[in-house]
Amino acid sequence: MGTQSVTEQGDDPAETILARIRARGGAATIYDIAELAEVNPSTVSRALGKPGRISAATAARVHAAAERLDFRINPMARALQTGKTRMLGLVLADITNPFVFGIVRGAELEAAAAGYTLVIAESQESGENEAEAIERLLPSVDGLVLATTRLGAGAIGRLAARKPVVLINRAVEGVQSVLPDVEAGVEALMSHLAGLGHRSVAYLAGPDSSWMSARRWSSILAAAEQRDIAIVEIGPGVPTIEGGREALRRVNAARVSAVIAYNDLMALGLMQEAAARGVVVPDQLSVAGFDDIFGTELITPPLTTVHADLITAGRRAVQELLEPGTAVQIEQSDDLLPTRLIVRGSTGTA
Repeated sequence: MGTQSVTEQGDDPAETILARIRARGGAATIYDIAELAEVNPSTVSRALGKPGRISAATAARVHAAAERLDFRINPMARALQTGKTRMLGLVLADITNPFVFGIVRGAELEAAAAGYTLVIAESQESGENEAEAIERLLPSVDGLVLATTRLGAGAIGRLAARKPVVLINRAVEGVQSVLPDVEAGVEALMSHLAGLGHRSVAYLAGPDSSWMSARRWSSILAAAEQRDIAIVEIGPGVPTIEGGREALRRVNAARVSAVIAYNDLMALGLMQEAAARGVVVPDQLSVAGFDDIFGTELITPPLTTVHADLITAGRRAVQELLEPGTAVQIEQSDDLLPTRLIVRGSTGTA
């Protein structure tokens, strides 16, 4: 008697093929799908990669076989055919900074809605690390979102010539950007401090390579001049809680009544060190920050801060990456993310 076929024996063909896949290790291939669907491998390739090239009935049979074998398209293999990996890169300066949480959430929501996978890399506040991380990402992604980048304008321009790039909290001529309305937030904050009677203010600057730190300082300086408030810049500093703690001595030496930190982490660190040194906030020193990160309302006293919608920033960056438009220039304000001052207990009368 001749050998019976799999179906003649009454076995499930899919289970037989799955057992073979498990035995060899790895995942299903188009050849496995072709065997189960009883078509040529080339037909499988067309059904999965080029819809409309084969009949609807054949395509349905191929897709059913692929699903039964738990087949997943290799993005690298697809990239060879289409030039698209359907993956996007998000590069962050410091993944431990709560500032990035909203950006990551917004970018992931938008990427997933468009059928893309988001890949995250961190530079640890180093332009050199950032450049290396980007080089590793570039072959695998269709575009990049750089959040709080530490790269120079020239490096960003060269990168944008290689792959689509969108910046968050950074402006470079000719490159798409998602920017907060810094001036509006600073105006509200400086008016608040002036209304409390403060006539001397310090700005705790962020990293020397931070475009946003320089932008905030420029706006604070202009607002202080308009109100005849004495102003001093302290820094550059490390944009962390420890960086804020280390700045207290220089703040005390400046003899100011209020401090505006580059970000909320520095403001929190300054307040921690002030409490340890017996400096009462806000009775002896008012403190404010930027970003409105998680936890700023949980400390004592809660932190006055300039809020920006970071989830929207992440979503908009991915939207602009997938649907390129006109790059936002520094002078344009129509597309800036709105900011608002949130007054809490860390600021009081001078």
